[in-house]
Amino acid sequence: MPSLLKGRPRHRDDLCWHTRRGAPAQLWLIIVDASASTRRHQALAHTKGLLATLFDHAYRQRARLALLTASGSAPQWQRHGLKASAALQPWLQALGAGGGTPLLPALEQARQWLGNRRKAYPNEEVRCLVFTDGRLQQWDPVEPLPCPTLLVDMELAPVRLGRARRLAQQLAADYQHLLSFEAMK
Repeated sequence: MPSLLKGRPRHRDDLCWHTRRGAPAQLWLIIVDASASTRRHQALAHTKGLLATLFDHAYRQRARLALLTASGSAPQWQRHGLKASAALQPWLQALGAGGGTPLLPALEQARQWLGNRRKAYPNEEVRCLVFTDGRLQQWDPVEPLPCPTLLVDMELAPVRLGRARRLAQQLAADYQHLLSFEAMK
């Protein structure tokens, strides 16, 4: 589209062509550990508050969201790369905790889904946020996800096991505790 960068044009050569380049599309993959242990000390309630803020930021940045919950016996996809909108609020309010912690299968599903997504949208900027208290009994070493990852430690118990930090190291993810976000308010 021609622009008038050099003032009022008198000839066609006075027009400057300025190609607009939009920012690459963003996708935020959010994996939430909603196992029974996250009910303790209102960890999931605090996480839901942070998620509401993240959804608002995603909406403002026009980012797409993919949501995967890890609770019960198997992880469950909630959204697959849809635009952030107010339609997420009812899901967030209904999010409850219970059952086991299928976090490792959720991470594996996310890895496979991201591989397929990258083929379909090669220019998309992807980042992953993993919310967990790390209360897994034991696990084999896990592979990092193929995108920048932040693990948010939801563990709020007075005696903390620190497993989420160890999981973040194995995922080559940045680590941050849930309470550090509340301190920023």
